[in-house]
Amino acid sequence: DFNERCAQCSEVNWGVTDGGRFYCRSCHNVTERTREVVSSDFISNTRVQTISKGSRKQEKNDERCEWYVCEGFQLVLKKQAEALEALGVCPQMKDEVLCNFWRRYLQKSKQAYCNRPAGEAIQALSVCDSSTDVDSEPERSSLLHFLSLSESEGDLQTDCSFASSSKVSESTSVCSGSVDGSTYFMKNQKEKLRMTMPMTLSFCYMALLWLREPMTLSDLLRFVVEGHIPYLNVFLHFPEKMKLCGLDLKIFCVETWPVYEEVYNKMLELAAFLDLPRFPDITDSCFLHPNMLCMKYLMEANLPDELHNWTCRVVNKIQIGEADFLTLVPGNKSTRKVKYDVLAVAVIIVVLKLLFLLDDHYEWLLSDFAEERNKNNKEGSPYFELKKWYEVIKCSLDAEQRRLDEKRAKYLWRCEKPLFYSAQKKAKVLKRRQMVVNLQNQFGKLSGSVQPAEKPKPSSFQLRWSEENTDGSCFHRHTLKGILQEKCGLLTAMNPEYWLCTLKLCSERVCGRVAHYREVDFPQSYHFVLRLFSFLLRIQPSYIHEEVCVIEHKLFNKKLCKKPKYKTRLKK
Repeated sequence: DFNERCAQCSEVNWGVTDGGRFYCRSCHNVTERTREVVSSDFISNTRVQTISKGSRKQEKNDERCEWYVCEGFQLVLKKQAEALEALGVCPQMKDEVLCNFWRRYLQKSKQAYCNRPAGEAIQALSVCDSSTDVDSEPERSSLLHFLSLSESEGDLQTDCSFASSSKVSESTSVCSGSVDGSTYFMKNQKEKLRMTMPMTLSFCYMALLWLREPMTLSDLLRFVVEGHIPYLNVFLHFPEKMKLCGLDLKIFCVETWPVYEEVYNKMLELAAFLDLPRFPDITDSCFLHPNMLCMKYLMEANLPDELHNWTCRVVNKIQIGEADFLTLVPGNKSTRKVKYDVLAVAVIIVVLKLLFLLDDHYEWLLSDFAEERNKNNKEGSPYFELKKWYEVIKCSLDAEQRRLDEKRAKYLWRCEKPLFYSAQKKAKVLKRRQMVVNLQNQFGKLSGSVQPAEKPKPSSFQLRWSEENTDGSCFHRHTLKGILQEKCGLLTAMNPEYWLCTLKLCSERVCGRVAHYREVDFPQSYHFVLRLFSFLLRIQPSYIHEEVCVIEHKLFNKKLCKKPKYKTRLKK
């Protein structure tokens, strides 16, 4: 025990940092004195090692260092967090939020910050220098104070050794470059929520949601596909000393695009696994609030600004703007989990159905009526014509969809940097790779193929519309007065009817979904709107259709309950 008085404040209130040094809990003064651990598991008088400090035992032949799979994922998370910071995310995300989530995961999965499992051999290893550092200074207070590493709280222990099976040799595994790569897919790992590459995106989205950053999950996945966030061929960022081979490639090599549902569901599972408390409230001033997101997607879909008043009315009517509804509570199965971007576009689609019906007939009658009024309208804002909007959007949407399909079809899943695992094969692999590149360039010149363009700059908007265009392709300032009528002092839609997407919601436990979608069963105008927003979110139209059905049943719940026999058309 260290009983000397602090040189700064004269208090005797010492704690131990991750590096094993004593620090004063009163004034945070760190001394040069280190704590010595006497245990049968260690050589006597050895210092406690942290997860981020220490030397590596390297092989003399190819300078390879020993590393564990969780260290590789830690490096991936660090690179992804740095990329998000470069995109404008709060700097506290990496060190104060994501790092603490990762520490919590290592403790819960018994890979670090935990008591040593009985009957297993332990090796005191440290993460390579490129991994996320664990500061030797005492942590400052943050949103995750319950994850503090101080000994006084006793939440996370300072024993940071990685537990490895006794069957794993001291050197790297024969079947993989990492120490535990060959045993990573054992059955007993399933109950620990085994780490995967899609889960790295779940970690990032969970941190973004905790900080209430203005980035939805669809934005995050789009930035991944565009190459702004490391995910595909992420092992290119690994240092040379961390060799990948065998089963390591199966763990870290990704040959599929990230899927929205998979990343989202893993995030929910991960938050419950970590026993996280209620997330910070999503209030009406947050970007993730439906009113805010509806404004964003109305601008991107080139729809009139006046529609935002109607989306706000729907949000207030069915009470989906309340903090209790929007805020994530991990592990609470009674509350419905909210997909903020999907919810916002579903509200917009419901409003379009309220005003234009979208039955392949009524909306075109309204458009013809607005066109006639625009001929005589010499002053003021033009009336919104749905037919003209459809023509402009369809042209841009088809071009963007074709460009996206071509980009995905031409994507080379094999990385430019070849993988080699020994000095003897390095020259041979590099020579073979150079031959492939030369042949590709020659065939490209013969076929006249265009060289790939530079990576686009990151942007929250995929479709941009400028009001300065003289061709009338921007509809933001167009008015809805041509399709509205005043009733009891309020503007209401001229359309008196509404058709439901489904008469009864399905049970998710039985069907797996609350509603099913087939294009042939619905009007083409409704399908076009679904297609537009599914492109913006990069998800299947059926996911948006489900949310539309849920909102409709909330909006017309009283009228549905009053009628013994349901009809597809309801009077509003």
